[in-house]
Amino acid sequence: MRIVMVTDSFYPTRDGVVTSLCITKKGLEDRGHEVFIVAPDPGEKHRLPGVHYFPAVPFSKYEGYYVPIFPSNKREILESLDVDIIHVHGVAVMALKALIAARAIKKPLVLTFHTSVGDTMQYYSPIKMPKGISDKLVWTYLRNILKLPFAVIAPTEPVAEELERMGARTKRTAVIPTGLDVDRFTPSNDGAAVRDKYGLEGKKVLIHVGRISFEKNLDKVVEAMRLIDDVVLMIVGKGPAEDMIRKKAEDAGVEDRVIFTGFVSDEDLPDYYAAADAAVSASRFETQGLSIMEAMATGLPVACVNERAFRSFLEDGKNGFLFEEDMPDAIRKALNASSDIRAEARRTAERFSVTAAAKKLEDLYNDATASAGEQE
Repeated sequence: MRIVMVTDSFYPTRDGVVTSLCITKKGLEDRGHEVFIVAPDPGEKHRLPGVHYFPAVPFSKYEGYYVPIFPSNKREILESLDVDIIHVHGVAVMALKALIAARAIKKPLVLTFHTSVGDTMQYYSPIKMPKGISDKLVWTYLRNILKLPFAVIAPTEPVAEELERMGARTKRTAVIPTGLDVDRFTPSNDGAAVRDKYGLEGKKVLIHVGRISFEKNLDKVVEAMRLIDDVVLMIVGKGPAEDMIRKKAEDAGVEDRVIFTGFVSDEDLPDYYAAADAAVSASRFETQGLSIMEAMATGLPVACVNERAFRSFLEDGKNGFLFEEDMPDAIRKALNASSDIRAEARRTAERFSVTAAAKKLEDLYNDATASAGEQE
């Protein structure tokens, strides 16, 4: 099958959407499919061979993101690829372009709902407005766009439930998590070199992996460090909120126990998880929580806020720890978790393998193309 993935974000941007897209692409290719990528043009310096680009301009509110110019007639790109199906990753301008093109060239389209857009508006919207108004506008837009694809893919069941609760009436909703490479993220990985690099020998290490962005509530994790002695917080990633988080660490008096590693390559990332004793996330924004799943695949106990994606696969005290208010207590429990909890975390992660996710997508694609054929 020939599949084109149309995305609002791609390299050099690094976020959960890009990670999910790349994992999904490889999983499908391993099953014999041909996968193309169409993305906003980041400029000549950052273009990658084999990627098809739509004209775009830098997004002023978030360095590293690019906004496609609209309108532009780029339907010919999708038409020339002669694909069987269009898979959109995102709900912004590229999604609109793909929906218009799919209708014109008569190709079925599915869309993965990766991002809870309303949660980001207060931080990145170029037009400032009260949250109540912005939420209303966002969900009016989402309800209109999500009713158009053959299927909307939700990464977890709570996300599918949220879409329904907010009045999104899709033609079909499919719950298909992004696959996880459980052969790369494994308890057998060795984090000794990372511990040596940052002087972590003999110390308890708590890890947070992902974009350093305002909606991730990383400031609350830093604040919790004041109540947890003899623990180092290793923050892996970069993003627009880094200066704020550094200032928060200084104000809390824990700057000597917070390490900012900056961007870490995909190749090196497994060893960073292996260097830690537990992982944490206070983000209510996650639709899947892929970095937490990677930590669990490594055998790490995790402490996560009891919200959205996390409550779909975490059972408090069995394969991890959930918190509402008392984050420090959940972190302590994770750092001192038993081998049984570590083993159960690994078993949970194994359920989300790349192979299983690719097979579910393949089945959905087959349904979409069969339905399109019947309508011709």
